[in-house]
Amino acid sequence: MSQDLPVTSYALLGLLTFGDELTGYELKQRADRTLGFYWVAPAMSQVYSELSRLHRLGLVDASDDRTEGRSTRRYQISAEGRKRLRAWLADQPLEFPVLKHPVALRLLLGHLADPEQTRALLDEHREALTRRIADLQAVRESLRGRDEAGQPFRYPAMVADWGLEYFASEHTIIEKLLTRLEEEG
Repeated sequence: MSQDLPVTSYALLGLLTFGDELTGYELKQRADRTLGFYWVAPAMSQVYSELSRLHRLGLVDASDDRTEGRSTRRYQISAEGRKRLRAWLADQPLEFPVLKHPVALRLLLGHLADPEQTRALLDEHREALTRRIADLQAVRESLRGRDEAGQPFRYPAMVADWGLEYFASEHTIIEKLLTRLEEEG
């Protein structure tokens, strides 16, 4: 039953469980601020097509908000959507994550590049990780006080902590690789 929707549909349904009605644009912003750290944040067009599908299937409710002659459609998860999301969480087998890492791919082919180019690639990635850690730390700080047991933001806080440790670990790996390149010449 729950396998007929793409994972992105369930991700968007999940983002609608935090108690507010969102426009497609607002849902895209929420996806960028959350999913973008550990899952692929969908494109704007994908958000709208998924919302249309979810509405057609009765998994989200839509209401039109008219202000200043303009209509904006807002969405919230329906009871059926919540039921379907819970079934997906309980019944869908986990897939082992696939590491799709452009830096690792380029390092794999490092024998085709100038050694300085490879160092620059790793330096650039290390700087990007530093920025990503700072961005995720800001998200984590925004959850402080709303992350106690029984609070809806407890689990997003756990994911933020996981992401921070993951990025810190990758930062350490890059440091070791740079040291190794330096030592090996």
